[in-house]
Amino acid sequence: MTKGIEGKVVLITGGSTGIGAETARLLAERGAKVAIAARRKDKLDEVVAQIAENGGTARAYALDVTDKSAVQSVVAAIIADFGRLDVLINNAGLMPIRPMAEVNTDEWDQMIDVNLKGTLYGIAAALPGFLEQGSGHIINLSSVAGIKVFAPGGTVYSGTKFAVSAISEGLRHEVGEKVRVTSIEPGAVESDLKFTTSGTAAETVLDFYKQAIPAASVARAIAFAVEQPDDVDVNAIVIRPTAQQF
Repeated sequence: MTKGIEGKVVLITGGSTGIGAETARLLAERGAKVAIAARRKDKLDEVVAQIAENGGTARAYALDVTDKSAVQSVVAAIIADFGRLDVLINNAGLMPIRPMAEVNTDEWDQMIDVNLKGTLYGIAAALPGFLEQGSGHIINLSSVAGIKVFAPGGTVYSGTKFAVSAISEGLRHEVGEKVRVTSIEPGAVESDLKFTTSGTAAETVLDFYKQAIPAASVARAIAFAVEQPDDVDVNAIVIRPTAQQF
């Protein structure tokens, strides 16, 4: 299906690799105008070039989602460049796995800033425009760790993802008459996320990710939510490898 995707302007944070990049490629292939944002502009430019080679429309925007004013500026720039914004995909995230007993507060701060505040800043930047135009779609990347605590090691990560799931559901209750809200909750997915773990847990995480599914599988789930008619809101999608028990 392309009818529900074609012509929509979509912003994807964390769009340089993994789920973000695969979602950008797929939605552009189906006719969306894609804006991808991340810190690594060189990686973004590669994705934009690939989309252009396949006849799609995409632009890259350097962005640190922990910078509230920068998120506002990027959303404003996208509206200036494309004339509107229809879909926001809050995809940027970190997953450093470590026992809480190691008390790495720097990693806790990073996860809260990127996974939680970054999602909120995206919502804050896009929501007023969505409400004004009477339509829009906010898609937040949560995790299976947002429906079941990933412990030991992933306790704080789970805390941020539980929060993202809760914010998604609460937002749906508040603005659902005008704005669709979807929480995507993946299990192990092949992406750079697994490399954000360091120290003693790194080997365990890499071993867990041997069962990972391709990022393109999650991109298809996101496209499914986007392509639905305006009166259909896919509230949550849990997607994990068939072999994954957690």
